[in-house]
Amino acid sequence: MIYHKSVLLSESIEALAIKPGGIYVDATFGGGGHSRAMLDKMQQGRLVAFDQDEEAISNRIDDPRLVMVNSNFRFLRNFLKLHNVASVDGILADLGISSHQIDQADRGFSTRFDGILDMRMDRKKKQTAKDVVNHYSEENLRDLFYAYGEIRNARKLASRIVESRKIKAIETTTALKEIANSCAERGKENKYQAQVFQALRIEVNQETDALREFLKQAAHALKPGGRLVVIAYHSLEDKLIKNYFRAGNFEGIVEKDFFGNVLTPLKVITRKAIVPATQEIEENSRARSAKMRVAEKI
Repeated sequence: MIYHKSVLLSESIEALAIKPGGIYVDATFGGGGHSRAMLDKMQQGRLVAFDQDEEAISNRIDDPRLVMVNSNFRFLRNFLKLHNVASVDGILADLGISSHQIDQADRGFSTRFDGILDMRMDRKKKQTAKDVVNHYSEENLRDLFYAYGEIRNARKLASRIVESRKIKAIETTTALKEIANSCAERGKENKYQAQVFQALRIEVNQETDALREFLKQAAHALKPGGRLVVIAYHSLEDKLIKNYFRAGNFEGIVEKDFFGNVLTPLKVITRKAIVPATQEIEENSRARSAKMRVAEKI
């Protein structure tokens, strides 16, 4: 199964500075591209790979050094403890949704297909995008579209959704797109749809909360000198990562001890985010919004 073309593959592997006998984590296994490259750099080490999507687990690599975990990376600490891993030398997380998930109409992630509004990365979870759209209050819809989709007229969109669902339940991607288009600026419908779908996906999968929990646990799990490499695809994620790497909190407020040392568990390695080269974007258009940041455990 071709799942996903790994973004910033060589750059992320280089940033990890892999030790041949080290212990590493691939927090977002997907199609296994990053994991394969990590294993190629290792010898007798161990790699613990996470993915909450059961379909991703079918891509597992036949390698005794690999431990697969079918769970969200927000449970990093628990599963490392379960597998007797006290600390690790490096952690990689590629936060992008996989090409495989986008290209499956029945997953409901894509604006390109007509499908049921699902958007669950972990299909064992109960709440779907259809549930959110049809049952959230107008106020809650407004807030999530504004916060997670950065939609300026979120109030108008929420109102249209509530009025529409009074007549008929909103169950498909096509039905939602029609409502979104009625609120979008002419000529910018596709961008607006993408913002709406992004907001719902983040809400359904609790992506922001999961990222916060993951970053804190990752910083704790790393050995001194261990690297944390995270690839983000939208500004909300990137801001959380940037703030946490720099300040040790998600607000970006720098606090210092008596001696003037910043109270953060990490040292920023990349002052500016690393982005894909022009050639990579030409070969894989879904890489165009990727930003990679690297930090090291102090």
